[in-house]
Amino acid sequence: MSQQTARRGGAAWALVITSVAGFMAALDNLVVTTALPSIREDLGGALHDLEWTVSAYTLTFAVLLMFGAALGDRFGRRRLFIVGLTVFTGASAAAAMAPGIDSLIAARAVQGAGAAVMMPLTLTLLTAAVPAAKRGMAYGIWGAVNGLAVASGPLVGGTLTEHLSWQWIFWLNVPLGLALLPLARLRLAESHGTGSPLDVPGTLLASGGLFGIVYGLVRGPVDGWTGSLVLTGLFAGTALLAGFVLYSTRAKNPMLPMRLFRSRAFAGINAASLLMFLGMFGSIFLLSQYMQGVLGYSPTEAGLRMLPWTGMPMLIAPIAGILADRIGGRPVVAAGLFLQALGLGYMSVVATADASYTAQLPALIVSGIGMALYFAPAAHLVMSSVRPQEQGIASGANNALREVGGALGIAVMASIFAAQGGYESGQAFVDGMRPALVTGSAVVGLAGIAALLIPTRRHTERQADAAEPAPVLETASH
Repeated sequence: MSQQTARRGGAAWALVITSVAGFMAALDNLVVTTALPSIREDLGGALHDLEWTVSAYTLTFAVLLMFGAALGDRFGRRRLFIVGLTVFTGASAAAAMAPGIDSLIAARAVQGAGAAVMMPLTLTLLTAAVPAAKRGMAYGIWGAVNGLAVASGPLVGGTLTEHLSWQWIFWLNVPLGLALLPLARLRLAESHGTGSPLDVPGTLLASGGLFGIVYGLVRGPVDGWTGSLVLTGLFAGTALLAGFVLYSTRAKNPMLPMRLFRSRAFAGINAASLLMFLGMFGSIFLLSQYMQGVLGYSPTEAGLRMLPWTGMPMLIAPIAGILADRIGGRPVVAAGLFLQALGLGYMSVVATADASYTAQLPALIVSGIGMALYFAPAAHLVMSSVRPQEQGIASGANNALREVGGALGIAVMASIFAAQGGYESGQAFVDGMRPALVTGSAVVGLAGIAALLIPTRRHTERQADAAEPAPVLETASH
């Protein structure tokens, strides 16, 4: 490592900068949901428009994640991280000042684009700064902060809307972004990936395929699953992704080499991540509404009562990271996923139109411990399943699959909920939520089974010892 890189680097600074940036990007997935009534009151717009204030961010985020990671590998990860953070911060200010619903939707789309560049690079920059022996704990803290952001999005959005105004859910990002920009420039070391030219055909195929599928998923519950645009998006997206897979098996420098999926570690952790986010996102989407709409809690009260679930990653995830360093990530991730599945299944049993908080508490605690055990070792498994120069690719692919899983989870859960219940009464809501939670529990249980397919650490280390030495990740900054 060069003197300049060493001067710029520092594990503590990298951990702070990447964790806060990851928190901002993850938070904005669900932070808008509890503010939608206030946004409609201020800006107007039909239900279709309000849905797009959520969907516009999800779409651009999921579609551009792998492209953002590829840009960072090619032109410098710190440099592109700063670009993404700048775009995200500026778009957050534009969303806060939006004069109408259309301009808010446009700002949300730009926000998602900035997050797509910024988010996958947080893991590669953190990996470059932290010694290998300490990465488990670093990933634990990073995972804890990201898990807290995902789970607490509805709470943060509801609290800011209730006590200040809906604009503050976007203003919150601005001082954080402005503080991180100079820190990223001064304290992060620059690093690059393979240096291969950008894969333009692969980028177009993957981006188009993800756009079609995510568009179909987020619009399906609103427009109907047999709607022409929904079906076109789903079928065209699937065809484009199939084309992307075929192209990537033959291309000289593909954006996502298909050979990576021959690794049981890479394939297993990505399958587990997709299924985990599918089950978790959909469950949080319904449970936050259950707390408020059925049990009568205010957004702040509901958020406080969900702290045993949403706040648990801050306590457990760093410990999970240390544990993963000692015994390997596979058993920790699998245990976390099975606990999360158990918690969701228990909640589906005890949830009633007048359930006491005491009855729900065990489910919230078990789910919180499970989520915390998953996040830290999962990040470690993703980054250790590929060669160092391919870590940007791996991070982008894993984040893209998480986003698609989240969008699929909300779509699936909303469809099950609508088919079995509704908003007519508290009992009708519970009737719809229960089968949705059972589905979420089953899906997260499948994620646990996928995690068990990951090779043991000893097996992985033997493979690594037999492999060629990989090029050094860090490069001198210019």
